[in-house]
Amino acid sequence: MFVKKNDKVKVIAGKDKGKTGTIEKVFASKDRVIVKGVNIIKKHQKPSNANPNGGIVEVEAPIHVSNVMLVDLSNDEATRVANKIVDGKKVRVSKKTGKALDK
Repeated sequence: MFVKKNDKVKVIAGKDKGKTGTIEKVFASKDRVIVKGVNIIKKHQKPSNANPNGGIVEVEAPIHVSNVMLVDLSNDEATRVANKIVDGKKVRVSKKTGKALDK
């Protein structure tokens, strides 16, 4: 998978197209990610110890990883990702700028 937790991504398809956010959680087996502030749904919750009143809460739902694009922090634009070996380590590289995205 080309994205990791805490990466900044831009949504390129769906109802939230154009929004940007950071990845909070990655579900690699299902090819889905949760992006902060994107794909907000309303969930009905029964009362519990954590939420004694219950009610309707808004939470981020997972979206498919193909609907997001990694944002290159050097120019703040969405970019495709390539993998290269640099000093014996596999590093993600921006296709637009050619700069390494990993530290």
